[in-house]
Order: sequence, then C-alpha cells, then structure tokens
Amino acid sequence: MPPVKGRWLFVILGMLMFICLGTIYSWSIFRKPLEQLFNIGATQSGLPYMVFLVMYAGVMPFAGIMLEKHGPSKVIVGAGILVGLGWYLSGYTSNILAMVFTYGVIAGGGVGASYGAVIATISKWFPDKKGFATGLTLLGFGLSPFVTAPLARWLLDFCGLLETMKILGIMFLFIIILTALPFKFPQESFVSKMGFVDGSIAIPDIETKQMFKDSRYYALWICFSIGTFNGLMAVSIAGPVGEEMVALGPDSTAVMISLFAIFNGVGRPLFGWLTDVQGPVKTSLASFVIIILSAILLVGMKENATILYGITFSLLWLVLGGWLAIAPAATAEFFGQKYYTKNYGFVFTAYGVGAMGGALISGELRDIFGTYIYVFYPMMISACLGIIIAFFFLRTVKK
Repeated sequence: MPPVKGRWLFVILGMLMFICLGTIYSWSIFRKPLEQLFNIGATQSGLPYMVFLVMYAGVMPFAGIMLEKHGPSKVIVGAGILVGLGWYLSGYTSNILAMVFTYGVIAGGGVGASYGAVIATISKWFPDKKGFATGLTLLGFGLSPFVTAPLARWLLDFCGLLETMKILGIMFLFIIILTALPFKFPQESFVSKMGFVDGSIAIPDIETKQMFKDSRYYALWICFSIGTFNGLMAVSIAGPVGEEMVALGPDSTAVMISLFAIFNGVGRPLFGWLTDVQGPVKTSLASFVIIILSAILLVGMKENATILYGITFSLLWLVLGGWLAIAPAATAEFFGQKYYTKNYGFVFTAYGVGAMGGALISGELRDIFGTYIYVFYPMMISACLGIIIAFFFLRTVKK
C-alpha cells in the first residue's frame, strides 16, 4: 500500500486502542460502587482516578526516551501488558490504597507509555495534518465512554465491581497488544519523498533544553493544565452530579455520560482542525470562553434540569477533548518534529497537574459543602486566567 494512504492504518489502529485506554473517562461510573464497597467518601473514591491521570502524564517523558531506543511497537506492547495487569489486579484489592496502586500506578503508567507512543507515531506520519490526524486518532479516547460506560454499567450490575475490573483487564490486554504490532515510525526521508515540503511544516526543530528557555512552552503548559483541570474535573463529577444534583438514576446517568463521550471524541478532530487552520491562540481562547459560559450556567442549575446538565457537561467534555488535540499540534508547530516525542512528553505533564488539581478540589468541595455546586467557581476563575495567558503569551508565535 502506498505510504501516504497506508499511514491511515495507524489512525484506525490507534482509535481502537484508545477506546480501551480511554476507559478512565468512565471512572464516574465506578465511584458510587467503590464508595459502597470500601465505605469511603467522594475524596477517597477519586484517588485512583487522580493517581491514574498523574502517572499517565508523568510517564510520558520517559516513554519518549524508550521510543527512541525500542520503537513504538515494543513500547506499546509492554505498556499494554501494564494496562491489562493493572485493571486485572484491581479486581483483587480489598481497600482503596491497594486500588490506588494497581489501577492508578500500574494501569495509569501503562496508559501514559502507550498514549505517548501512539501520538508520536501519528505525528511523524502526518506532518501535513498534525492537528487533524492526531485529533482523529484521539477520537477513540474521547468516544471510549460511549462504549465502555454502558458496558461497565452492565458488568457492575451483573457481577459487581471487582469482577468487572478483572474482565476489563483481560479484554484490554489482548486488544492493545494486537493493535500495537503494526506500529512503526516512517523513514526519515518520508517527508521529502511524499512532497510534504512547504511553508506549513518548515518549522525549526527545537531541542528539549532549548524549549525550557522558551516562554511559549510555559504559556502552553499552563493553558493545557487549565484546560485539563476543568475538563477532567467535569469527567470525574459527571456521574455524581447527574445522580445527586439532577436526580437521574444510575442507568440514565450512564446514558448521559455516553452522550458526553461523543462530544469529548468530536472535540479532538474538531479542535485539531481548528488549530491547524486558526492557530493555537484563537482555538485556546475559544475553549476558555466555553468553560466560563458552561460554569456560569451550572452555578444556577436546579434539580431535574436534565437539558442544562446535558448541554453544559457536553461542552466541558468537548473542551477536554479539544485540549488533547490543541496541545500536541501546538507543540509540533512551536518546536518542530525532530524532538517532538520528548518535547510533548514534558508538555503533557500539565495534564497530570490538571488532573490532580481537578480530582482533589472537586472531591474536597463536595465533602466540605455537601454539594458539587461550588466546583463551578474554580472553573470560571481558572478559565479567565487561561484567557489572559493565551492572549498575551501565545501571541508571540509567528508562523
């Protein structure tokens, strides 16, 4: 198959793999059963989710180093083993701390390594469509809850929390390994041979050490952390807000989360395309405006406000998906392709910081005030900060 057409195979395989890896976005489905099983509160039930996302982000820079030595296929296979093992071992835990280790540390680290390898591979195969191709691949990650939330809900009802963890672990192990086998980097001459030499990709390659001296790195890092802080906070509370504030049943909440997953998935190619066309600044500003408007509406939400709940959380999940396409495309645009794997690994640490802040703050505010309504104030404040940073500091970039 000609390389230009054949490269789309990696997008398809990446989407299938990311459906498994993106099950973290269905975590709110597991929170109530986990709280009942271990007799814990909202803050503690968010710990596996938080540690998972921190490990997911923290492993990315190291995954970049491993990629250069071993190539994407071996790295993804090894990471897939960790993902499956982490989920499976979670089925044998007897307390929340044990699940923090099995699910958060083991499975989270595996997702971080595999995610980084897939994104780096796609980026190298699509120098002409960085944002769109990366976003389209990430569509699988965003749409994961559309598939996994109803599946997890059915398994939870049928066989309980711990058995569900075991079953999903075995499924993920085999799917990730099978989809990982064809992955490889293109030859260095690929870009010039296929005619991808024009002004849109003639970007200086900046090493990681040089990137740390560039103000654009810190501006992008902060904006990315704000985007993920709000998006992941919305993901972690979507289920409880539906049940506690909107008075939806567990099955109805699972259906709503599947709807949110569609927006999360669509946000990736949509914002990736917007970043390619409009640039990171305008796309970032649009994302923060959406967060502010959604948070304002949610502050006044009442019981049975199903439509308002559906619209606002759909938009928040859309923005989360958007930032997972904006950040990699912006990294390639600002700092080039040659050192992209390492560079994006360090940019992606913002995701872990945003995840940790979102999980801790949402859980603490719920435990202190007895409602999630106060979670939406930090959303507004942080998004306003994001607008200021994006407008004044990302504007220094010239194509």
